[in-house]
Formats: sequence, C-alpha cells, structure tokens
Amino acid sequence: MTGSTKYIFVTGGVTSSLGKGIISASLAKLLQARGFTVTIQKLDPYINVDPGTLNPYEHGECFVTEDGAETDLDLGHYERFLDVPTSKANNVTTGRIYQNVISKERRGEYLGKTVQVIPHITDEIKAHIQALGRKGIYDFVITEVGGTVGDIESLPYVEAMRQLKWAKGKDCLTIHLTLLPYLGTTGELKTKPTQHSVKELLSLGVQPDVLVCRTEHPMQKGMKEKIALFCNVDAEAVIESRDADTIYDVPLMMQHERLDEVVLKKLGVNTCPDADLNAWKDFLRRYKEPKGEVHIGLVGKYVELKDAYKSIKEALEHAGAANELKVHIKWVHSEKLTAKNVAKHLGGLAGILVAPGFGHRGIEGKIEAIKFARENKVPFLGICLGMQCAVIEFGRNVLGYTDANSTEMNADTMHPVIAMMEEQKQIENKGGTMRLGAYPCKIEDDTLAKQVYRKRDISERHRHRYEFNNAYLKAYEKSGMVASGINPQGKLVEIVEIKGHPWFMGVQFHPEYRSTVAKPHPLFIAFVKAAMSIGVKEVVKAEA
Repeated sequence: MTGSTKYIFVTGGVTSSLGKGIISASLAKLLQARGFTVTIQKLDPYINVDPGTLNPYEHGECFVTEDGAETDLDLGHYERFLDVPTSKANNVTTGRIYQNVISKERRGEYLGKTVQVIPHITDEIKAHIQALGRKGIYDFVITEVGGTVGDIESLPYVEAMRQLKWAKGKDCLTIHLTLLPYLGTTGELKTKPTQHSVKELLSLGVQPDVLVCRTEHPMQKGMKEKIALFCNVDAEAVIESRDADTIYDVPLMMQHERLDEVVLKKLGVNTCPDADLNAWKDFLRRYKEPKGEVHIGLVGKYVELKDAYKSIKEALEHAGAANELKVHIKWVHSEKLTAKNVAKHLGGLAGILVAPGFGHRGIEGKIEAIKFARENKVPFLGICLGMQCAVIEFGRNVLGYTDANSTEMNADTMHPVIAMMEEQKQIENKGGTMRLGAYPCKIEDDTLAKQVYRKRDISERHRHRYEFNNAYLKAYEKSGMVASGINPQGKLVEIVEIKGHPWFMGVQFHPEYRSTVAKPHPLFIAFVKAAMSIGVKEVVKAEA
C-alpha cells in the first residue's frame, strides 16, 4: 500500500476482559492475509514501568520480546497470530510515559515550562503511538488501549487518541468493543450498556467508527440497526462477536462479519487482494480434527490461574495441531506434590512439563515431579526454573548431593548447583534487570537437542537471574546429565538432557515465546510427539 500509515485504535467499554487483544490480533491477521504489513501495540494504563515486577496472579504471564522487553501477555497473541516479532515499542505503560516526561523535565528539555498532562503527557503518548508508523514499514498500526472507557487512568490515552484522530483525519479509525449482556429472565440481549459506553466515549470527544459487540447469543433481527441509530455508526459497522470455541476461530468469524472490509472502506483503501487464509484454515482443521490424543501434566505453582502459563498452553496446542493430536493438559499444583502422592497425580500421563517461575514456593513438588519423570522414563520438558529443578533433582538423587539447591532458594547450600549469574550479583533493582531477550546457543552433535532443532546454531529468548553452576558440569556429565546447548559467549548452560532416558530435556530459555500458528516451536512438537510415541506405554503401565 502506498501512502501514509493508517492508525486503528481498539478501545473497550462496559467491562474489562472482553477480548480487545484477540479482536486486534484477528483484524491484523485479516489485513495481513490481504497482503498488508501490520503491527499491533498495547497501551497499558498502570503505573508500573512494565509487567516484569507484577505478580502473575495480578497480571497473568509476562511476555518477553526479542529485544528483551517484558510486556503484557497480549503481545504473545499478536505474535502467535501474525508470526511477526514485537519489540519494546509495541508495549507502552503509563509508568514509562511519566518516567520519560519526568526525565525530560529533569534534563531541562521543557525550558522551564510547567509540565502538564496536556500537552506533555499526551504528546509523549502520541510520539509512542506513531513511533512504529514512522519506521515506514507498516501499512497499518493497530493500537489496543488497555482498560475500559471511563477509567480515570485511561483518560490521557483517550485524549491522545482524540488528538491523533483530529490530526490524521481519514488515516485514523476507532473500533469500540462492548458487551451485549443476556438477561435470562427476559431471554434477550440488552443494548443499553453499549449505548452508555459509546456515550461515555463521545463525552471524551471520540466518535467510534466501528462497534464490535461481544455476545453469548446471536443478535436479534434489527438489533444492529438499533445500535447504529443510537450510537451514530453505520449498520454495517456494527459487528457481532459471539463466543468462540477457540481464539483461533475469531479471525474467520470477523471475516464472516466483514470487519476487515468495513475498516478498509472507512480508511479509503479500495483496491487490495482478497484475504488468503488457507494456511490458517489448515491449522484449524488439524486443531479441530485430531487423529489421536495425548495427556500431558503441566506442573507449576500458578495453575489455578492459567493465564500465568498462556504461552506454554498455546505452544502445546500449536504442537498438538502439528502432530494432529489433541493435547489434554492436566494442571498440577506443585505445592500439593509430595513423594507419597506424586504417582497418584502424575501416573498415567504421557508427558510431564515443569513450568518456569520465581521463588521457593512449590519447588520441592517440582523436584518430586522431575524425579518421577526421570525414574519412570516419562517424556519430560523443564523450562527455565523447570530446567534448574531438573539439575537440583539430579544432583540430590543421582550424584548424592543431598542438599543440592539453587542459591535463590538456599543461599547457604553446600552444593549450589544453580547460582546467580555473575553480571546479576551487583544489581539491586528488580525491574528489567534480568537476562532478557534473545541470546545465541550452540547445540552439541549426537544429542536429543540436535535431533529436535536439526541445526547447530539457534537463538531463544530468556528471562532469568540464575544459571547452572559450571563448577559442577564435569560431575554431572560423568553421571549422565549432559549440557547439549551452550551459550557461546558466556559459556552458560542452555540445555541439559539425560543420556539413556527416552526423552528428557531442560532448557534455560523460554521456547514458548517463539511458538506461533504458522511456525509451532520444534521443541514442543518433539515433546508432544515423544509423549504420544513413548508415553503411551507409560499410560498402559500406570493403568495396569
């Protein structure tokens, strides 16, 4: 597309968690399928500089980009749908906006002027929104505004949006996502909350161009026209977004509702090819029509909040589709696992994945799960802390280091098989200071890792402070746990595996961040395949 970058804003009303991120990603997918270049960014209204220090119970998973930004989990959806890496520029928080403005004020860049929300905060927001567009590589920049319209903390974002709409005219468009609640007593959907939400947005100077209405039930005849009349939008621009079986259905549902056509028409884009969604439909076919099934245990301490492991769950589902298998995840709370009950909780599973995390809570349960997988030859994948727990378990139960531990859990352990990275020891601030983003890894020949990746040099994303203590490497390798992947610069152990085990691997990095619909991650594909081919025998054995 020639000409200027088009800006699309996605706001939400009535209630949070309506799915602005999925609607943004779905629209982006439809535009990408028509041959356009698209990126999505998230504006988050909290004062944390990034989600890196937020508890998963508060915010779900912290997603990490290639360039080492700790971001909102919606960026994971953006990457999974578009198969295009995001960056620091794709997630902006109120904390970062104010931090930048205050830093400029301290440096004297405002020449003594009184620094205010308007224009200084709103100008900073507008600069961030347009930063991606100024690169000149995107036809569309979709901006998801976090929170709901009317929230005090969202007001500067809505004002910045209003100013940009005024300045850019036909190159800017607003999509407002609202809820149509269903009243069981009367058996009907109610439009009044949507009307009030649009009224609230109008009071802030923003007229939505498109309304996407979330609903559990089909909209009744004439309802789109009624909403259009009361909300000053075209009837064709009232889009029904019904509950879907899977988030991967939403792009096709939005295509059926002609969301992309309406958006392009309103932005004055009249000539473009039809959307090519054949690869997407093929993924959905394999996802929905599996030829078999496999049961995998996900062991972690946040399992009651599944958003804490969002990328892992999606990566397992991508791998399931690649293998034409339905992956059933059994969520196992690591705090509840003991030596006495581990067989009861994990027996009969075809694979065991021990999840990442921080802190000592649930660690002993993770170690018991790994011991069970190692001794019973169950396919095992440990990610980040899961890999470190595998090292601790091997040290205690194979090498005889009974108090083996990570210095994160026990600073006084006699056998610190996991220790803090040298560059982390002088750091006091918690936020944004870990080993973050993509780092290279060299894979050893004649290893499981080499079979999985089929190449020597890989790059994966990290988020950690502690590492395998290389002082113990020879002892481990002598007893059968080998380092099959090494960072070439710092000699950091990236991958461990156990010789003689049918499929056992721990990785210091986070492969789940790289898995997309178009390119499921090879590590998850291999793990699911191993669970199916090796683990089935274990299921039979456990049930016998």
